Amino acid sequence: MPKLTAMMIVRNEADRYLIRCLQHLERFCDEIIILDDSSTDNTPELCLSFPQVKLYRRKESLFLKDEAQLRQELWNYTVNNSPEWILTLDADEFLEKKAATELPPLLKQTYFQAISFRLFDCWGSEKYYRVDGLWNPWLRGFSIYLVKYQPHLQGTWPKLKFHCGRLPLSYRRLPHLEGHLRIKHLGWANPEDINKKYQRAITQDPEFRYMSKEHYDSILWPPEKIKLEKW
Repeated sequence: MPKLTAMMIVRNEADRYLIRCLQHLERFCDEIIILDDSSTDNTPELCLSFPQVKLYRRKESLFLKDEAQLRQELWNYTVNNSPEWILTLDADEFLEKKAATELPPLLKQTYFQAISFRLFDCWGSEKYYRVDGLWNPWLRGFSIYLVKYQPHLQGTWPKLKFHCGRLPLSYRRLPHLEGHLRIKHLGWANPEDINKKYQRAITQDPEFRYMSKEHYDSILWPPEKIKLEKW
């Protein structure tokens, strides 16, 4: 079976979904490369409690200043650990439970070097996801989350401070297989996090350079305006 390496960035995730996420990944990943962005809680200790984890730490936080550089650092650490296939997820994202049995055939096939999945944003609960506007996963389409490492491809990111993408530009251009496994994103599942994430977003992007004002505004829509479907 080809080696599967997961990579992720974490910062102060101890009281959120980190343990669940790592328990999920250890079921089908051979190695988990984590870059800790200067956490001030016990996130690093929790990471190191999992034998598959290889942890790297920054002394100064970079995520809110230059996400592209941080993603670049994570990629460099990952490729230095001799990966074969690389899965990129955040600490609040989960593949469906059947991933443990359905990923192996994807890793063994030789037709595609990239696999894409749909992301579903759970909203106010883990039981429902949004389907209105740009939140609709069926309209938003597929994004590449799983790639076969190819040393001849450049591993560089666009020079963007935020919303810079998970993978190097060269990997985003690969022909990809559209996988039917869903990714469950819990970043919006806790109602208490929604306003905090909105405030952070508009602070990072006050001139709406990375995303439209309409999309940011939709974060704070009243419940009667939001359309949800059951997971």
